[in-house]
Amino acid sequence: MKLAWQDADIADMPTLGTRVAAFDGLAEVPGGYGAKLAFARTRAEAFRAEFATTGTPDSVTTCDLVTLPYPTSFGLFRASKAIAPFLSITNRMLVIRWTESGGRRRTLLFEPSDVELGRNTPYFAALARRTPGPVRTLLTTEHGTVQGHLARLGIEPDEVDYLMFDHLHTQDLRRWVGTTRPQADLGGAVAPVFPNAKVIVQRHELRAMSELHPLQRPWYQPETYRDVRPDAFLAADGGLVLGPGVAVVDTPGHVFGNQTLVLNTSTGIWASSENAIAAECLAPEHSRMPGIARWARAWGQEVVLNANTVETTADQYNSLVIEKTLVDRSQADPRFPQFFPSSELTASWTNPGTTPTFAHRAIHHTT
Repeated sequence: MKLAWQDADIADMPTLGTRVAAFDGLAEVPGGYGAKLAFARTRAEAFRAEFATTGTPDSVTTCDLVTLPYPTSFGLFRASKAIAPFLSITNRMLVIRWTESGGRRRTLLFEPSDVELGRNTPYFAALARRTPGPVRTLLTTEHGTVQGHLARLGIEPDEVDYLMFDHLHTQDLRRWVGTTRPQADLGGAVAPVFPNAKVIVQRHELRAMSELHPLQRPWYQPETYRDVRPDAFLAADGGLVLGPGVAVVDTPGHVFGNQTLVLNTSTGIWASSENAIAAECLAPEHSRMPGIARWARAWGQEVVLNANTVETTADQYNSLVIEKTLVDRSQADPRFPQFFPSSELTASWTNPGTTPTFAHRAIHHTT
């Protein structure tokens, strides 16, 4: 797939923030994945202490976008005994604002999914074709749009500095950052909704999109990046502290270039990604969903993966342990960590056996 950029463009893409050195050397740890897990846990504890000293952002606001069906066998990988073949997940956008030391205000949108164009993702498009219209309507609920939420919050599109996703599955960014050529399916020339925004993405993922593996193809829309200009991206090589209490950490697994948003708030430290779909997937011993706790005990595993591509399963397990180690416990129920899935398991009467024991639903923070 020929994209708008060549490998040389990816190599030369600018980056930002202060590099997180805590996890340097993880990939080279001798002794296999077990040794990497022990190293990762220790380094996450060290970074947690360091990150807590960076301060807090000005605000974190949660905005619901869409609730949609997702295979139970993916979201609760191997562990669930639910009879429902599908569960429901709610995709949410986080709006994070902070002030730099020089006084400049910054705005980051985490998971600002273009829900309409996301439907063209091969997996979801195929699922829609097999599902009668009334059933699709029953199973899918759109809660609001990215632009609508920002208008409600009084944020102008040109105030947005950064867009970030934990990974680029399902994402079509053309309307957000514009294109270099007219797009037939979008009615011609595409001017960016966010003219000043840059997309923060791991360099690994950009490189992978130019030649997808068969396991990856159902989940990406690489053709939509053909005419996205290269200067819309900021390529990261691992973790970065972006501002006071705002960081991104490299957490490969769900995809090789997966990344996690880490926030220091008035309720402590949070992490958000799609490595898991529920907080209880990081504390399965407390889950009341059928099969989850028993599976964790039987196999001696402390996390339950969200595994649709199964690109690097052991890496994903280790990344979830990093996320679990970084965060504080929920004030609402201390049994569960402040891991906020970017697409969170949501109760639905249509999906018996998949009602979460506990759900965060939102992160609230203001100073």
